Amino acid sequence: MADTIAMNASDFIITSTYQEIAGSKDKPGQYESHATFTLPGLCRVVSGINIFDPKFNIAAPGADQSVYFPYTEKDKRLTQFHPAIEDLLYSKVDNKDHIGYLENRRKPIIFSMARLDVVKNIIGLVEWYGKHPRLRGLVNLVIVGGLFDPLKSKDREEMTEIRKMHDLMEKYQLKGQFRWIVAKTDRHRNREVYRFVADTKGAFVQSALYEAFGLTVIEAMNYGLPTFATNHGGPAEIIVDGVSGFHIDPLNGEESSNKIANFFEKCKVDSTHWNMISVSGLQRINER
Repeated sequence: MADTIAMNASDFIITSTYQEIAGSKDKPGQYESHATFTLPGLCRVVSGINIFDPKFNIAAPGADQSVYFPYTEKDKRLTQFHPAIEDLLYSKVDNKDHIGYLENRRKPIIFSMARLDVVKNIIGLVEWYGKHPRLRGLVNLVIVGGLFDPLKSKDREEMTEIRKMHDLMEKYQLKGQFRWIVAKTDRHRNREVYRFVADTKGAFVQSALYEAFGLTVIEAMNYGLPTFATNHGGPAEIIVDGVSGFHIDPLNGEESSNKIANFFEKCKVDSTHWNMISVSGLQRINER
């Protein structure tokens, strides 16, 4: 076939939205040149996309700071949501909105909000927490994402992750230290949840196996919430490790759990440490 069919680059278009998957040996960008694309024995493209063409310039998404404002701006806080958020986080009743409960309200909350799919690694975070007694002694864990009943999901991957979540709750006996809240669509209330977590002197954890950009990381930092985020992808550039937040390795749960636990232990000894990271995160967003 390669000997008898002639093709010109103008005859077809090849494009790619490939993004790196954790563990892959190849690390191409989202847009890559196909000027030397080859299918051995079938065809060879001799011209293609110029990735330096201005039409491929990308304006990364940002966060509107009139909406994503720090927890310290008390006069702008959405206090009308506070009773509902209080119930969402701390009531001891399992219902259609939340299961599990937080026994000790004096403990800070580590918090994550994401889809229940494999790449977001929410299940990984819950397992890190479950098997780490020191971390469990220091903080509560709150997850917002997915559904509780796998049969109500239309996504096979999410169904599997939902079942894993229930299994982990049972395996590590998480009730009393863990709250799972079904995915919420009320954006205004969701934003105030982040600030409510900041009130507890907690942190946001983004444990994805890979994150192309990391908008939730920017949002969390805008709220003044110390943030731990994956070192695979965009968050590694958003955060200066140990200064404006922390990098964590999603493939090393023990190391990541220790890093989170060390932060909260230091906060107990030094009452200024939490505020220092919170303020540095805000400065990083404002500068960049």
